[in-house]
Amino acid sequence: MHGETLLRDLVVLVAVAIPIVLVARRLRVPSIAGFLLAGVAIGPHALGLIGDPEAVQRLADVGVVLLLFAVGLELSVSRILGLGRAMLQAGGFQVAGTIAAVAAVCLLAGMSGGRAACAGILVAVSSTTIVLKTLAAREELDAPHGRVVVAVRVFQDLAVVPLMLAIPMLAGTAGSPRAATLEVTLSLLAVGAAVVVGRFVVPRLLELILREQNRELFTLAIVIVGLGAAYLMSLFGVSLALGAFLAGLVVSESEYGLQALSDVLPFRDVFAGLFFASVGMLLDPAAVSAAPGLTFGLALGTIALKAVVTGLAVASLGAGLQTSVLSGLALAQIGEFSFVLAGAALPLGLVTGEGYQLFLAVTVLSMLLAPFLITQAPVVAEAIARFTGHVPLTLPTGEQVRVNELRDHVIVVGYGLNGRNLARVLRGAGIAYVVLEQNAQAVRRGRSEGEPIYFGDGTNAEVLERVGLRRARVLVLAIAAVHDERRGTAVARRLNPAVHILVRTRYMREVEELQRLGANEVVPEEFETSLEIFARVLRRYGLPSSAIRREVEEARGQHYEKLRDPARPDAGHLAELAATLGVGLDVETVEVGPGSPAAGGDPRTLRIRSRTGVNVVAAMRGREVIYEASPGFRFEAGDAVVLVGPPDAMPRARELFRAPDGV
Repeated sequence: MHGETLLRDLVVLVAVAIPIVLVARRLRVPSIAGFLLAGVAIGPHALGLIGDPEAVQRLADVGVVLLLFAVGLELSVSRILGLGRAMLQAGGFQVAGTIAAVAAVCLLAGMSGGRAACAGILVAVSSTTIVLKTLAAREELDAPHGRVVVAVRVFQDLAVVPLMLAIPMLAGTAGSPRAATLEVTLSLLAVGAAVVVGRFVVPRLLELILREQNRELFTLAIVIVGLGAAYLMSLFGVSLALGAFLAGLVVSESEYGLQALSDVLPFRDVFAGLFFASVGMLLDPAAVSAAPGLTFGLALGTIALKAVVTGLAVASLGAGLQTSVLSGLALAQIGEFSFVLAGAALPLGLVTGEGYQLFLAVTVLSMLLAPFLITQAPVVAEAIARFTGHVPLTLPTGEQVRVNELRDHVIVVGYGLNGRNLARVLRGAGIAYVVLEQNAQAVRRGRSEGEPIYFGDGTNAEVLERVGLRRARVLVLAIAAVHDERRGTAVARRLNPAVHILVRTRYMREVEELQRLGANEVVPEEFETSLEIFARVLRRYGLPSSAIRREVEEARGQHYEKLRDPARPDAGHLAELAATLGVGLDVETVEVGPGSPAAGGDPRTLRIRSRTGVNVVAAMRGREVIYEASPGFRFEAGDAVVLVGPPDAMPRARELFRAPDGV
């Protein structure tokens, strides 16, 4: 009967969660909030539809383990090291500063030191899912504030490990100093042993399993690695969740990390949903409704305090006001791992029953408000700048004089790869130019190389005025964020109707809008990439360069209309163009589905041409186009793969990249 009760509870939970999560998505509310609300609705404090909450909680514990295992797989040591100063300085400032600020407020409210510090720990972490998904939807992950937010979030994920270890110490349950030292030593030895085993033993075991060419066996092995490592390390005093995180971090460095991640994600999402629903079951709506003013006041106060601390942390990197405000509001909510930390603190008495209810309500409210705050952050940043009289760009007197003397010059906004290449060409041609960039490190590097580069927001009217937009001949916007491209184009056209505005954007769908706002020329990377791929395909088939060049220029001359598509290069047009040149083949772009036969596979060992009759021409991963696969290259879920071959062979090739039914 116990098994039947558990099965019934799971059916009820999923049946209630599906419509709530669907409604949440339609309202652009994070799915996490949907699961939390579903848990509230079916929990013992509301409808009471769950007969065995403890059994559901045990399944939810598995969700926490898989959640942290997947986070470890996604991070990887190499990615952590690549984030460098932004992660360590801004992330460390944000976590330590938030803990200190919240603890100080709680101490003033009469809390004990341990509970005050615990409250700071719970508030310090932000939501990975909400922040990254919202920024990705707004195409701001590569914007200055997007890069900083990612770096701080990675530090927060890493900070979960010492924060989990600190909670028992705050509760005074670590025993005598000698016992505490012994416990910490055993934990560190266990972590060291796990790293060694994961680095040298696990990859060899996975290689042996892969030789069997059995996908199910590999998936089982990955699950065993994650759950087994968590269990074994828990025997040495390391929590299940931290053991799983470290196991994922170690496996991510092996060549099987990407495939392991794609296999774990479905399990993680299902069990993580159970975890958030189980948290929602603990929330008592009556406790919240008894003091709504206190609940909403604490939620807003927490958001404001965290936004200020995070903004100051980002400003410590030398970032401008806008980047600091946008980053602060993006990370102002309380995150998923705070539930894990609260679950560890509750049985130790660091969080009381009433306090836990308040924490749950404040966290859910902060999550619900997060997408709205991120969307409205530019408006808030502009209002703060006006209120404080912030000067967005201040040049030394000598440099301001030189800038004031410029006429018919070029203003380059953005000092990424495109901006650097353009600056080099302009310098070689003897054309006067200035560069605007919001990455302080890039500005320092450029100035050390003698570039006329200044730290400032190139979409701000006052900044553009100070670098002589009214006297400039050309403005080039080479920035990564769609909203900044639009804003910069509109502002520049309003200030100088005669300036020639050239915008580099990612997607074809932005061309019309940017032209409407005043851009004279728009160069979409998506289209230029598709032209380059097409040209390379035709060269392989021996077509003359003059014919290829003629067709490519004709496509450009038609204002990119032939290849307009909201998401991918239009392979249909490429096939049509190939047909007009006498090539009897199809050109098609397919996406690597999660769990597909190709996901995690080596292009050579997959033998795509011999199995299907189709050639792989290139793979697009984010902004990178890969024409020649390196020895360690593996297809990843989400890659766009360009295929060339006979029309009747394309269905066979598509099957290799298609996700299994239900994935």
